[in-house]
Amino acid sequence: MRGIRMLAPEGIPPIHAGDDLPQILTAALHTVGEIQNGDILVLAHKIISKAEGRVYSLSQVTPSPEALRYAQMTGKDPRILQVVLEESSEVVKVRPGVIITRHKLGFICANAAVDHSNAGGEDLVVALPRDPDQSAKRISNGIFSLTGKRVAVIVADTHGRSFREGAIGVCVGCYGIAPIHSYRGAADRDGYVMQSSEEAIADELCSAATLLMGQGDESRPAVLIQGYAYPPSEKGAKEIFRLPERELFT
Repeated sequence: MRGIRMLAPEGIPPIHAGDDLPQILTAALHTVGEIQNGDILVLAHKIISKAEGRVYSLSQVTPSPEALRYAQMTGKDPRILQVVLEESSEVVKVRPGVIITRHKLGFICANAAVDHSNAGGEDLVVALPRDPDQSAKRISNGIFSLTGKRVAVIVADTHGRSFREGAIGVCVGCYGIAPIHSYRGAADRDGYVMQSSEEAIADELCSAATLLMGQGDESRPAVLIQGYAYPPSEKGAKEIFRLPERELFT
């Protein structure tokens, strides 16, 4: 029988700019068990963003004419829309209550992943890390220097989907793990050689981990996954994002 184990430590404190995440995470993980080589650490992006100072104070944001125009179209706070525009390379779709953009990192999502919830105050919003792949690498290397164990790190966010209700956890950054596993050339049980099957394993691991993280006041921003054999890689999450010319629904 095969299986994987997911562990979500309690008691990780509120994170602030400049905090030593590898130190904080290592201490928290030791409360649920021993870190092993080959473990996977899934982290809610907000703790990384907060440590890296990616928090905007809305009282310090001045909306541009473009942000004011989108505020009239969406009914959203023009200051939040100004942050969304600063995080985006392109506005894809706008309607009442919704703005969909292409993030500067390359993927398409609502509000450029700018989030008001669990930001640390009513006046604050949190944006993604500037380079989540590099953030994952720094944390992985930091944990290695403290423990001698090599852990893959995945940075998770929660995104909606074009044709299905509800949001799921997705990978926006990673280090040490290939985000996609290709089955091309492998045979199925009937001997058919698969031609195009690719599995977004980093997204699947994020979705599983966010079941433990929760979306409210659970305060479980880190999940350690043990027992899953993954292909190692240093390519990062950009491998997941479709190039604009290959997108199907924009």
